Amino acid sequence: MLIVAQGGGIDRQAAILAASLRRNAPGFRGRLIVAEPQPGGAWSGSDPRMSPRARAALEAFGAEIRPLVARDFGRSYPHGNKIEALALLDPGRPFLFLDSDTLILGKIGALPFDFTRPSASMRREGSWPQPPAYRQTYESIWRSLYDRFGLEMEGSLDLSQPDEHWERFLYFNAGWFFGADGPEFGRRFRDWAVAVRDDPGEALACQSLDPWLDQVVLPLVIHSFGGGRPASGLAGLDGDVTWHYRNLPLLYARGPRRAIDELEAIAALPEIAPLLSGWTAAERLIRAGQGRATIRPMFADYPPHAPERGIRKRLKQAELWLD
Repeated sequence: MLIVAQGGGIDRQAAILAASLRRNAPGFRGRLIVAEPQPGGAWSGSDPRMSPRARAALEAFGAEIRPLVARDFGRSYPHGNKIEALALLDPGRPFLFLDSDTLILGKIGALPFDFTRPSASMRREGSWPQPPAYRQTYESIWRSLYDRFGLEMEGSLDLSQPDEHWERFLYFNAGWFFGADGPEFGRRFRDWAVAVRDDPGEALACQSLDPWLDQVVLPLVIHSFGGGRPASGLAGLDGDVTWHYRNLPLLYARGPRRAIDELEAIAALPEIAPLLSGWTAAERLIRAGQGRATIRPMFADYPPHAPERGIRKRLKQAELWLD
């Protein structure tokens, strides 16, 4: 299992993830590997390393920390950490990448992963692409990418969805993904992401690639390795086995009660509690109780699949969109 941890708050999220893994999947037989970006390279001019307290917490929960010297993304595109970090993994061994703002809620090692058929999170919205009127379509934009990398697109389509509906095309959230060989997967992911970033091509000329670059290239890489949409047996990811909470206001607004209970229990652990000091969202929503007392009731009647944009807007209006 691979995650990324660096200063600025991602390190404390990583420590919370590690604590949740040890609490809720005590029989997990894999390794939790933490990629820590280093000064220099693509992070030149800044020090992205994690705090000593977060490092100590991760080590206390059994994580193995490996230094990541970014070459291609770094400060210019921090989401690229997950792409470059795959090179730190051992060749020939299956991997699961998780965003650090994720909670482990159950026995993740018991899920029926088929690592020969890579997949990724389907908990996403139609965020990319945004076809310009009268110029490009979902079909033409995605096909330009498949053609560019020598891939057939037809086998990736969900034919139950109508033409020009975004869900017809293979599109993932990059909050989790897995495959059979981390370095091999990472090489292709990195090479293709750099190629698209440096030369988007005519079809992508009007499309934003920041922050979407990883989610643009991920389905191409997964399809190229014979993967696709996750099998039904993996429904516990983004469900009762893991929860990608993204940030604390969103967790209280739409996360399952189980995830909130677990986060609050972890926040009280002696290894974690010191990391929350100075974290405005944690101090107000967890310690002062505003998450349960204020945010939770605000969204009690919201539809379960309401667009995130509306949730964010309401939280901001209430001055509860906190980092």
